[in-house]
Amino acid sequence: MDELRTEPVTLTTERLVLRAPQEGDIDAIFAACQDPEIQRWTVVPSPYRRYDAEYFVRDLAGEGWNTGANRIWCVFERGSGALVGSQGLVLRPQDQGCAEIGWWAVKEFRGRGYTTEAARAVSEYGLRELGLRRLEWQAYVGNEGSRAVAEKVGYRFEGTLRSYAEQRGVFQDSWIASLLATDLDTDVDTDLD
Repeated sequence: MDELRTEPVTLTTERLVLRAPQEGDIDAIFAACQDPEIQRWTVVPSPYRRYDAEYFVRDLAGEGWNTGANRIWCVFERGSGALVGSQGLVLRPQDQGCAEIGWWAVKEFRGRGYTTEAARAVSEYGLRELGLRRLEWQAYVGNEGSRAVAEKVGYRFEGTLRSYAEQRGVFQDSWIASLLATDLDTDVDTDLD
């Protein structure tokens, strides 16, 4: 695997720009994470306070890029510059060559295929640019939207992990799927979410 990069990487797609969170994004992140569905299906704090958005930008994302262990992007619509979501890639030092991908989408921008487009870009970056051997996607059982995105990107469903993922002190059953570099070269569903 290539040496961990310490500088944030910007990714671009046909309709999106993915870049590290910045101070000017705090208000938009705070507003997006008021959505009960984001709080239901992710580990963002609930209730979500402005402090949480500040921590996300200043500490979590900043430190994550500095160490290379937790690469976090804010996803923006190219035309309008509007925040449409977030993507993350967490490298696991105990499992060399493996990382976990995750995302959330701003309510008003769901159903346009942006999350699929962004997840595909992050997956390709992880597998091709970082040389990872395996990416894993996990979601709490019932998160059909996230599962649909993972499947459209080409992640292969591997099963259900019982009482696996902790969310605010409760362990939830979780789905798990993976993507390998060889999977990128196979045909995947190109319909957008």
